[in-house]
Amino acid sequence: MVTPQTNTTLDEIAERLSALDDFAICGHVNPDGDCLGSQLGLYHALKNLGKKVVCLLAKDDPIDTGLLFLPGVETLIPAAQYSSSAKVFVAVDVPTTERIGEADAIQAAAKVRFTIDHHAVDTTMAEFTYVDPAAPAASLLVWNLAKKLNAISFEVAQCCLTGLITDTGRFAYQNTNAEAFFCAAEMVEAGASPAVVNREFFQNRSLASVKLEQLVLERMEFYEQGAFVVSYLSKEDFATCNAIKADAEPLIDSLRSIRGVRVALILRENSEGQIRGSLRAKDDDTDVAAVARFFDGGGHKAAAGFTFYGSMDEALSATKLQVISQCFSDDNNRQGVALNG
Repeated sequence: MVTPQTNTTLDEIAERLSALDDFAICGHVNPDGDCLGSQLGLYHALKNLGKKVVCLLAKDDPIDTGLLFLPGVETLIPAAQYSSSAKVFVAVDVPTTERIGEADAIQAAAKVRFTIDHHAVDTTMAEFTYVDPAAPAASLLVWNLAKKLNAISFEVAQCCLTGLITDTGRFAYQNTNAEAFFCAAEMVEAGASPAVVNREFFQNRSLASVKLEQLVLERMEFYEQGAFVVSYLSKEDFATCNAIKADAEPLIDSLRSIRGVRVALILRENSEGQIRGSLRAKDDDTDVAAVARFFDGGGHKAAAGFTFYGSMDEALSATKLQVISQCFSDDNNRQGVALNG
């Protein structure tokens, strides 16, 4: 079911995109597999139609090495380095201007703006918005759009399959539905390889990532009779392990996989001294996005994130309080607990 902010359909978007040219496609900062998969999937679909297209990175950050196999990844341009403009701006897997980073000026200058996403928010940043929170991945929406454009190719399929597999945790997360399997079959029929995604993304961890995992496991703290686990990494840990932020991405799933855990939280200090929080839930009844929203973050019911401005000790104290309040209270209509100080 689409959000109230949705004011168009994929059929209408396909019709409009077919009539337009000169596109810029952008996702969110800290792009994951679904973000890059949906960006590049749409990029290839529009290129198949002979359109002028550029794919932008919201920030000039290193791409996860496990995603460098994606067809067209070499065409990605950091928005801050893109000196031209675009008539049409398409945001995928991102709902707000705050999350498109340094591409905000390019988005604002475009004559026509589209949003294609599966993150529900109360605002919109485009003339044409299509948001379906029930979609397991933005890449699935892009795949359906590419079909309506009659622009399917191996490249579109491989990019979209990568986004779908990564955002559903290899079809293991709660967001996996029948359409995910149906569309995945279509993508494989079009030439996409699940084995390549698994080899390049899930079975391609760096030694630095394994070293970070050791620290995360050593620092685990359990609450609520073992149903809530939290750990953390400092920026010094990243320096010591010669790690980058992408090396920490798989670690939250290690905590979630522990028997008895319902909610997992990892706090990671970045190079600017900000604390990035990653939340995961294991069951269908727990909504970790409510915790993320309290800290002006967002995401999905089972997977969300936020940024905390303060020290690691402050972040640990504040986030543990909110997780326990939001996810382990008997009041299903609870609001965030006010913090002192």
